[in-house]
Amino acid sequence: MMRPELALAITQFNRGEFYACHDTLEALWLEADEPERRFYQGLLQIAVACYHLSRGNQRGAILLLGEGRRRLEQCDPDFCGLDLTTFLMAVAELQAQLQTPLDLKTLAPLLLQHRSPLDQDT
Repeated sequence: MMRPELALAITQFNRGEFYACHDTLEALWLEADEPERRFYQGLLQIAVACYHLSRGNQRGAILLLGEGRRRLEQCDPDFCGLDLTTFLMAVAELQAQLQTPLDLKTLAPLLLQHRSPLDQDT
């Protein structure tokens, strides 16, 4: 079962509220044990990478996308029923796009999907 705080963080991430998502995930990360700790830190780093992108910091985004991706690749691909495989493919694609100068406004947003619809009560 997914913790309500994680469901909130995913909603914040998917809405592009990366700073708020960072705060939500950081609270989870600080109290978690492995392997959850690794998951929260990886997702947190990807959220911060997206925040950097939104502010035009391409270099910071590249670095944090790599760190976050490396951590999430070590997690169960179905962690909490999330589709990490598809998400990590999108992260890898974004990393590849960022290797060349580009217009950041043309990038598709990253979205983390649940394998089944999230219950409103969870």
